[in-house]
Amino acid sequence: MVLRQPGLGVLSPDATRLEVWGDPISHSRSPHLHTAAYAVLGLAWEYGSRQVSEAAFRAELAGLDRTWRGLSLTMPLKGEAFTAAAVLDRHAELTGAANTLLLDAGGHHGFNTDVGGIVRALAEDGIAAVPTARIIGAGATATSALVAVAELGAHLVEVVARRPEAVQPLRALGELLGVDVVAASFAASRHADVPLTIATLPGDARIEDAAADALASAGGLLLDVVYGHWPTALSEAWARAGRPARSGLGMLLHQAVLQIRIFATGDADAPLEHEDAVIAAMRAAVAPPAA
Repeated sequence: MVLRQPGLGVLSPDATRLEVWGDPISHSRSPHLHTAAYAVLGLAWEYGSRQVSEAAFRAELAGLDRTWRGLSLTMPLKGEAFTAAAVLDRHAELTGAANTLLLDAGGHHGFNTDVGGIVRALAEDGIAAVPTARIIGAGATATSALVAVAELGAHLVEVVARRPEAVQPLRALGELLGVDVVAASFAASRHADVPLTIATLPGDARIEDAAADALASAGGLLLDVVYGHWPTALSEAWARAGRPARSGLGMLLHQAVLQIRIFATGDADAPLEHEDAVIAAMRAAVAPPAA
């Protein structure tokens, strides 16, 4: 397959190698998702994984030849991928992070498909618009969550963080997006009711039961971006409150669909041929084994 898109060079038909990079990387489900998709699409592409540190990223990237088509990037490499890209999509520009690189000898193209992955995962729960939302955590993934809820129409977002000063970059991003971002503490005994909470903390993050219960009591649907450590302290609090909680597996799947669109067409907005069948195969590839 030769890829030609406006603004892109030409990818060789020999460009069939792809990987997900991160540190750590052994937990990644991306190889299962991508391999299943390429089988449905009839593409003889190889998708693997590689542990790459921030310090080693530039050298590893420079060592790739023209047989390489693209990379998926997970923590802590999304900032490195952002700076390595010659061209960025709007979501990458807004967040300062790229989780996808389409490799091009004329300059790599960087994308952030996490934003779209969040939006598409929430759509599966019937959430197409929210006036307000809550984000737990103020790290890199929180920026993608903020852009996602802004695209869903949120005008007010509460960010719960251990350090109030960590919310300032999100407040500045909110100003660009037309969203009022306010900081809140884990120590708060009450929170305003919201229809949606997105948790962006590591899966092993420690949260006191009282704090988690206070968030759950006013939290609406929980989308916890974690998928490797489940249940989490927050999902258990949502269960105690009788409220719905979703792991990050749906977000992972849907951001991967957008990556595959990019690798196959150069455009995250261009649906794949037989995309419903592709998604079904991807979902089956990461489904838990039957009891």
